[in-house]
Amino acid sequence: MAATTHTVTNQVPPLVGYDVFGADSALSEAVERHLDPAILPEARQELSTLGQAAGSAQAHEWGAQANENPPKLRTHDRYGHRIDEVEFHPAWHRLLGHAVTAGLTDAWGREGGHVRRAAGFLVWTQAEAGHGCPLSMTHAAVPALRTDPALAAVWEPLLTSHMYEEGLRPATEKSGVLFGMGMTEKQGGTDVRSNTTRAEPLAADGEYLLTGHKWFCSAPMSDGFLVLAQAPGGLTCFLVPRVLPDATRNVFAIQRLKDKLGNKSNASSEVEFDGTWARRVGEEGRGVRTIIEMVAATRLDCVVGSAALMRQAVAQAIHHSTHRSAFGGLLIEKPLMRNVLADLALESEAATVLGMRLAAAYDADTEEERAFLRLAVPAAKYWVTKRCTAVVGEALECLGGNGYVEESGMPRLLREAPLNSIWEGSGNVQALDVLRALQREPRALDALLREVGRARGADHRLDGAIKDLLTELADLDGVEARARRIVERMALVLQGSLLVRWAPPEVADAFCASRLGGDWGSAFGTLPHTLDLASVVSRARPVVDTR
Repeated sequence: MAATTHTVTNQVPPLVGYDVFGADSALSEAVERHLDPAILPEARQELSTLGQAAGSAQAHEWGAQANENPPKLRTHDRYGHRIDEVEFHPAWHRLLGHAVTAGLTDAWGREGGHVRRAAGFLVWTQAEAGHGCPLSMTHAAVPALRTDPALAAVWEPLLTSHMYEEGLRPATEKSGVLFGMGMTEKQGGTDVRSNTTRAEPLAADGEYLLTGHKWFCSAPMSDGFLVLAQAPGGLTCFLVPRVLPDATRNVFAIQRLKDKLGNKSNASSEVEFDGTWARRVGEEGRGVRTIIEMVAATRLDCVVGSAALMRQAVAQAIHHSTHRSAFGGLLIEKPLMRNVLADLALESEAATVLGMRLAAAYDADTEEERAFLRLAVPAAKYWVTKRCTAVVGEALECLGGNGYVEESGMPRLLREAPLNSIWEGSGNVQALDVLRALQREPRALDALLREVGRARGADHRLDGAIKDLLTELADLDGVEARARRIVERMALVLQGSLLVRWAPPEVADAFCASRLGGDWGSAFGTLPHTLDLASVVSRARPVVDTR
């Protein structure tokens, strides 16, 4: 028996047993703002139920287990037959099953579907982010498949199903399926037009055999994949099922799983096609145009997923500071710590409000909103995903050495944080996409300016930032080298305008003073001390019901 040398005191209770949705004022207010009142009660109930599950000790245990027991590749069975299967820990299937059942692959066919799904995605991925990859790709495959009504009729009901069935079987024998994507290759990476995978037409219309490889193919146990390959008519989009209708396995040789910085629960693979059967999606030579809507939808998930990581990190930091004492009082009562927490809370709320505004634009689906999304999505993807790593790193520091220990969960958040900035196009890709939209689609800039203009006159710092942005856009000399600067300002102005319109005055005031007015340092915790920082922190605090 160990000797008792001291009494353990001043330890912070785990942040569990709370409603992740209900405890997030910025998110719950966004849902109320963007949904029709007729469906709001139902949506609130769904999200609160999901929030309670996400905040449970059970869900957090599943998240830890799925990351501590990463997927394993089995290329052959005991007899030497090629099977190319990936084994996941049961916790992965529990997380994924709960998400699918909650409708996190179902947005395109129900009223307010994108807002409801984005809010649910933001809530549930706070428990574990890795399984968000197949959720996102399954959701995003729908608009690409709709370019072929015959394919959509078969696959869309399965993609949007609330039933999760693991295992490889013909899609027609399952009540729900998951999708993946294969675009990048070794020699080209983001430059998908340099892809070398070949597609040879078969006698049957729309059917091809693929030969080549994919350097990054996430969630390889999915039921189907949208991939790009060079057909006789040029780069084309194809649907590759894992299992063919006659129940035989398609040729889908998994070479290895990536050993990644984070995202450990999710399998990212390299795959080889060698006479792999595929069905053309869209026209030959229009592969990028066909798959671009899928890319745009996954980019929005990068924004929402980063907002989720930020929110969980900030919630953990504020929770810790609420319960931990140092230097004669609670950390949260110390002016310097309060400044840091308020600064982090601003970044989190701005990301949440922007992500939900983009989801609402998808639901509206008007010409004006589609034009707005053309610029707003890549700008938001660029900025929000880049801020994520900085926010999570600073939040971890708020816990001190405790935050550096795996048991706190903070290291997993930090390893996950850079992913969304890389996935679906890194920072330069997003910045160049914004330039392309500015040059080719003038309606997109008009729509963005109308959006930010709705807050014009409400804050002089926002007005000044809008003027500075217009000055930047008026000068096209050396524009590519200035692309990141322009996109950063665009995203900040958009966030500022949304907060001025919808956030409490103390939040909007602090954001505009720091991010737009220049009264800010180079690190978190450098907000003007005259602001109402206590109210900003209080708003972001996750309240755990201890009754």
